Amino acid sequence: MKSLNGVKFAEMVQMGSHHLYQNADYVDALNVFPVPDGDTGTNMNLSMTSGAKETESHAQEHIGKTASALSKGLLMGARGNSGVILSQLFRGFGKFIVDEPELSAKKLAEALQHGVETAYKAVMKPVEGTILTVAKDAAAKGMTLADSEEDIIVLFEAVVTEAKASLERTPDLLPVLKEVGVVDSGGQGLVYVYEGFLASLKGEALPEKHIDNSMDDLVSAEHHKNIAGFMNTEDIEFGYCTEFMVKFEDDKRSFNEAAFRTDLSAYGDSLLVISDDEIAKIHIHSEEPGKVLTYGQEYGSLISMKIENMRQQHTDIVGEGHKKAAPSEEAKHPYAIVTIAMGEGVAELLRSIGASYVIEGGQTMNPSTEDIVNAVRSIGAERVLILPNNKNIIMAAEQAAELLDIEAAVVPTKDVPQGMSALLAFNPEAGVADNRQAMGDAIQHVKSGSVTFAVRDTSIDGISIKKDDFMGISEGKIVVSDESLEKVTEELCKKLVDEDAEIVTILFGEDVEEADAEKLGAFIESLNGDVEVEIHNGKQPLYPYILAVE
Repeated sequence: MKSLNGVKFAEMVQMGSHHLYQNADYVDALNVFPVPDGDTGTNMNLSMTSGAKETESHAQEHIGKTASALSKGLLMGARGNSGVILSQLFRGFGKFIVDEPELSAKKLAEALQHGVETAYKAVMKPVEGTILTVAKDAAAKGMTLADSEEDIIVLFEAVVTEAKASLERTPDLLPVLKEVGVVDSGGQGLVYVYEGFLASLKGEALPEKHIDNSMDDLVSAEHHKNIAGFMNTEDIEFGYCTEFMVKFEDDKRSFNEAAFRTDLSAYGDSLLVISDDEIAKIHIHSEEPGKVLTYGQEYGSLISMKIENMRQQHTDIVGEGHKKAAPSEEAKHPYAIVTIAMGEGVAELLRSIGASYVIEGGQTMNPSTEDIVNAVRSIGAERVLILPNNKNIIMAAEQAAELLDIEAAVVPTKDVPQGMSALLAFNPEAGVADNRQAMGDAIQHVKSGSVTFAVRDTSIDGISIKKDDFMGISEGKIVVSDESLEKVTEELCKKLVDEDAEIVTILFGEDVEEADAEKLGAFIESLNGDVEVEIHNGKQPLYPYILAVE
């Protein structure tokens, strides 16, 4: 093959997207931290799916125009750092060939190289041993052949081979990958995309995973049936769409699908279960998704989890149907603060201290660039500050800020405690730049802690972690692990609460009783008699406790 046009490139995109979709759960499982929110595969899959849909709708013979459609779809659909980097790779690729009707092997190699350069520039502190390295090494291999190889298939075979080799080298560049025994998850996702591209070029088929496809069809039908029955948001009895997979384990409870269905049906409605000898995939609408996941753990490891707030989704859909017009000038707000969080109680708390709009998302579902843009535009503000409250959402937030036609800035909050601290430092009389500085300074004075459970056995920083044990995380680092929630939480508090602590805020999750949270508050007071303890029911899933220490 000596040339590549836009129609064939669109076919490559579809197959690359589908191959990533088929393996997204495996990419999720490569998350270094054994926390129940490893979502690199999910984020890359949703990002690439957005790009593939836009490409399919605007495919042309002119490859430059087809690549522009891919770039646009990826840009708006980008979720998480991995999704944003993927979007930047193809943004640079698309810009380089925007005027090209078709590509030669050399031009394809140069476009891949330009994509890498664009992606590196988009990341403030590029880290080697990640998706960036895999993309860079693969593109470099293409460039070495660009002057001598005219066959596009031969050149791209070499690109894919090098991408795989680079992926295997990632543990040598990032010690934490070697310690945990995995390759980089983002790099693996990119390899799946490139493998799909190559299969399309060669006219080959890739293996299918039928369990995922059938579940998706059923979920789609179930959601269609449910949405028709809800005229008002308050009519929704079970507010969280919960999807997850359980990988069965010999030392866990024996799986009987009929009994499993019966037990889960007590937690909600719209229950769907598909299983084979190794895995069960579950969809349920529940008011207490954390309890659903805890039940699933009785049978094995949890993988590929997703929780979405259907009340928020329904409100957004209704809003789109009734408010198509842009906000009027009279309705414009001088300032808005958009933030992201999981848990109804957490969202209420953030709104009470100044958030204009709380996007439901975070640990189990990172909002896309487009989600953030739409949230800002729905307010109709003249200026906006965006608080991601998750390190994996910062890049998507920054990308959204660039796309907005109003003055916008991102305060790079990495968790809810930092978001709370930033909100309290907001001054409505100050400009965007001054507020960003002041709010950024404020987050330096809060210490963040959280407790969650491990989804696999591992060892990190000398701490041995057993699957299903609780883990205490301080400032993004796992500092304690044990099977006792009380012990882990108390040990975490000992590390967070020192003699300088003045205020400790406890956000307890949906599986924690208020009495237990109050008992924890008393323990914190015993560590420092002068500290003031505030307790709020955050209702967040997966994390029994989130702690803010000021």
